[in-house]
Amino acid sequence: MKRFMLVHYGFEKPTPEIMAKWKAWFEAVGSYTVENIGLRAGREITRDGARDLPMGPDSITGCTVITAESMDAAEALARQNPFISSIRVYEIAAH
Repeated sequence: MKRFMLVHYGFEKPTPEIMAKWKAWFEAVGSYTVENIGLRAGREITRDGARDLPMGPDSITGCTVITAESMDAAEALARQNPFISSIRVYEIAAH
């Protein structure tokens, strides 16, 4: 099995309906899940300084590491996710 990182984008204030959808998705992919990581406050650091990153539609709000046979299989799991703005799938390079 290969490992993939699903990067979750977008934030909106959670409602009970949104939370129920996320809970259902986490349960549905539980057997494929290696780790779930939620993100909150962020800061971007550049050569010009630093700035706080507000939570909004463009925010990275977390990631889920899963196992799957292929990118297509990982995408199929990601498509079931109740993402807010988008979800990106990356294969994790083996070392």
